[in-house]
Amino acid sequence: MNTARAIAATFKAKDTLEGAGVHLKRGFSNREASRFDPFLLFDDFSSTIPEHYLAGFPWHPHRGMETVTYILDGAVRHKDSLGNEGVIENGAIQWMTAGSGIIHEEMPESVHGIRGFQLWVNLPKKAKMASPRYQDLKGATVPEVALGGEARARVIAGALAGVAGPLTAIAGNPLYADITLAANGSVSIPLVPGHTAFAYVVEGALGTDAAEPTYFAPGTILLFEREGDEVALRAPAAGARFLLISGAPLGEPIAWHGPIVMNTDEELREAFRDLNEGNFIRTHQ
Repeated sequence: MNTARAIAATFKAKDTLEGAGVHLKRGFSNREASRFDPFLLFDDFSSTIPEHYLAGFPWHPHRGMETVTYILDGAVRHKDSLGNEGVIENGAIQWMTAGSGIIHEEMPESVHGIRGFQLWVNLPKKAKMASPRYQDLKGATVPEVALGGEARARVIAGALAGVAGPLTAIAGNPLYADITLAANGSVSIPLVPGHTAFAYVVEGALGTDAAEPTYFAPGTILLFEREGDEVALRAPAAGARFLLISGAPLGEPIAWHGPIVMNTDEELREAFRDLNEGNFIRTHQ
């Protein structure tokens, strides 16, 4: 018999300025990271006001972690120190593994509004100094699957209802799904026992499938208990759209400053020495 997970805590995304002055809503960051292991940070940078996002995120470094950028509407151009360049737009996703180090920029291009999210994922110690890489997916390549008669999911990573997402070879065996739930609909979604799992409400409202559920508005993160092998969720008459994200906790120490996440303070100091001395980008054989 399956056991549904309870909600451990909820977090309302807070207004924050990042990059060159981008107005965004931060769901969680370093203060809450131990509860979200292996996830470090979640931002919603959706806006209808171009002045709030067009300044973007100019050149900045990353080491020891991954960034996951998902664009529902609008476009973001990215470039990096390895010579990669492209546009993430209209349902596309980019899973960037910084590994030993990369310097990149992410610059919104749409002047008619944007809807997008960025997730930071910690890397295990054994992978922190691996070769950097990108996995870029166009929106049309992300498979969709029905979850019963009341829900559909875009499966970005992991698998749901026998459909696997196209992202591969990612640490932590993550699940990343964009799920739409019909008006007054309910759905049960299997999860790996012990994995961290949370939902971010994008549209409508979302609650657990209880006799008298409490519904949570857009901009809310629902962090689930780690005990149990599924989440049972329900939408009111407004329906719901939410991101469901899950992954294996690392249980490793975190030394984190800005865009660099290592295991020890000495590794962190080494990263910033490399950056200051021009040795940040490693040559991998």
